[in-house]
Amino acid sequence: MKHDRFHGRVSGSGRRCEAPGCEQAGEFRAPGMRPAGFDGPGDWRWFCLDHVREFNSGYDWFEGMTADEILSAQSPISGWASETRAFRPTADADAAPRWADFDDPLDAISARAKLRRGDTMRAYEAAGRGISPEDRRALDVLGLGFDADRKALRSRYSQLVRKYHPDRNGGDRTHEARLRAVVDAYQRLKKSPQFA
Repeated sequence: MKHDRFHGRVSGSGRRCEAPGCEQAGEFRAPGMRPAGFDGPGDWRWFCLDHVREFNSGYDWFEGMTADEILSAQSPISGWASETRAFRPTADADAAPRWADFDDPLDAISARAKLRRGDTMRAYEAAGRGISPEDRRALDVLGLGFDADRKALRSRYSQLVRKYHPDRNGGDRTHEARLRAVVDAYQRLKKSPQFA
């Protein structure tokens, strides 16, 4: 196996160096004007060895980033922060049954299956009524049924805001995430055709 002394050399491509006035072969690639993103790998520029060295000496990958973005990009898990269903701590499974509540393990398993079947039936009912999955989740957050009207929506929203707002809890901010979920659900549902 023949090893090239310069890692990354692509020889024999017939490209010319893109540096102005250079007639040598463009055997080394460098990032182009369009960066890599969701729509593809981006553009490349091709340079000879001398010009790619010159390009690399002045290239700053972190250019235009804030200090927090730089720190995040330098993290060993950069790009791996999002959770997929399979890699969530719960693996998207519901909680195990409390075995002590049942005399027979099969009863515990049956209760769990009924709960999941109930969730599935609720999803089918919502779809039959023309309620989107996002609206169904918002209704679940607010604890409302599919037949709720605008008055019930406002009433439930006011009730939950009073319950979770830090001003009503002596400045305790532990319910802030729950309050944010309630506000987001209300904002979504008040624009929904069901509550128009």
